[in-house]
Amino acid sequence: MANKRTLGFRPTVLRKKFRAGMTVRNYRDKEVVFSQGDTADAVFYIQSGTVKLTAVSTRRKKAIIAFLQRGSFFGEGCLGGQSLRICTARSIGQSNITRLRKESTVRTLKRDPQFATLFVAYLLSRIIRIEEDLVDQFFNFSERRLARVLLLFGQ
Repeated sequence: MANKRTLGFRPTVLRKKFRAGMTVRNYRDKEVVFSQGDTADAVFYIQSGTVKLTAVSTRRKKAIIAFLQRGSFFGEGCLGGQSLRICTARSIGQSNITRLRKESTVRTLKRDPQFATLFVAYLLSRIIRIEEDLVDQFFNFSERRLARVLLLFGQ
């Protein structure tokens, strides 16, 4: 559930890469960054803190998708053509989060191959982790899943 693959960009590096296409904001505990169904128009980067991604079905069943920590991107679905958010992102504790406009992110990915390579590597590692979590959910007992999550947080 926890993602340990981080890129560790400093705010000055992000400012240099994204210029006016970014904003930084502090979020309080349990404050919503974006909600399921909102327009998907930006990518987010966690400078500090933790973010929980959740989704709710039409039958009101709630699922936790991931807990993301410092150095994680989220909301990147907008880069692949997603027009609406498929989940809700909520700060867990205090968080400092950078919002990168979609247009700025696309421009930076095209202009900076080194950043694009790091970004793709990050996304692939997150996809692998979420697939592992899904398999774990389907095939392991709750005690074993708990042990895996505790091990992931302890890394």
